[in-house]
Amino acid sequence: MRTLTWGEVWGRRLARHALLAPLPRERLEDAVRAVCGIHAQVMPAAMLSLGMRVEGVTIRDIRAALWERRALVKAHGPRGTVHLFAADDLPLWVAALRAIPRPDDTRRLASLGLEPAQVTALVAAISDALDGRQLTRDMLGDEVARRVGDWALDPVSPAFGGRWPRWQMAIGAAASSGLLCFGPDQGTRVTFVRPDQWLGAWSEPDGAAALREVFRRYLAAYGPATPRDFAQWLAMPLSAATAIARELAGELEEVDVEGHHAWLLANAAATSWPPPRNVVRLLPHFDCYGIGCHPRERLVPAAWAERALTRGAIGNVPLVIRDGVVAGIWRQHRSRRQIEIQVEISDSLAAAERDELAAAATRIGEILETKAMLSLSEVDARPHL
Repeated sequence: MRTLTWGEVWGRRLARHALLAPLPRERLEDAVRAVCGIHAQVMPAAMLSLGMRVEGVTIRDIRAALWERRALVKAHGPRGTVHLFAADDLPLWVAALRAIPRPDDTRRLASLGLEPAQVTALVAAISDALDGRQLTRDMLGDEVARRVGDWALDPVSPAFGGRWPRWQMAIGAAASSGLLCFGPDQGTRVTFVRPDQWLGAWSEPDGAAALREVFRRYLAAYGPATPRDFAQWLAMPLSAATAIARELAGELEEVDVEGHHAWLLANAAATSWPPPRNVVRLLPHFDCYGIGCHPRERLVPAAWAERALTRGAIGNVPLVIRDGVVAGIWRQHRSRRQIEIQVEISDSLAAAERDELAAAATRIGEILETKAMLSLSEVDARPHL
């Protein structure tokens, strides 16, 4: 069995995420594809995640790729959360996510006053309402209710101090059916469009084949990893993830990382990945590197577990990554003229690391098209949501 060190693993993952050296700007879509999508529940954070991985791009460039060139698309992805994908990859992701085995949802739907047949009707109404149109959430709700009845607008699901209307319980089902993705915002309001019309040609692969391809991509970006890691990342039953690994056994190689056994794609296992040295990066809320990397106790040392994790979950606090692992937290304060990057890090920094940190802060300013100022001090960590 091939043996690796954790330093080699972090070097491999950082390289795969373009966090050792950013990709050239003409490979923007490749950067998104390589990490299995950019988490975009919080769009300003998604802009930073992508900008850190692609040389020279700014929020203006990313918006143009999304809303003008349509080379990227904003859609529901792993765990039902919003992601940015390469546009030509969206049919693959829709097919894979729809193929994940799901438990019987009848009881949860009943708690919301819904029957499966009503969800089917809501999905059909969403598809019909979006045919040839771009609608805000409120507009789409009104159009759905016009088609199925006012019961669709009944507030039933607790959300952010209020209640979401019944029809919104079908947004995920519409997205996983390839019938809904996001269009350009109208002010502070999101809009929805039909992906087949927004992106053009639409051809989905077989669902089982799509899931196998997603497993390969996950290992390429986050390996060495286990079926349990993949199951957690994609929110699927462990038994199903294990079955996929078994189907792909001929393509995988088991490795020993200082006593931790996991799998890599066999054609990548022999590649040399030297441990990173003096690499310091600032990752925003919900960056995919933190979300996807396991084991969590290796990524987040005990000294930072309480500050960097929220009830055991990662992503709610921006992270300082040093040589591949969490070494601190940070936050930003915006003013009219500049942004202050306030960093708290565990240990003293070598000169090369200080330069890396300063460059990371400067890069954040470039992405956001403003001046950035770096300060080192204790951070009042405020988890998102």
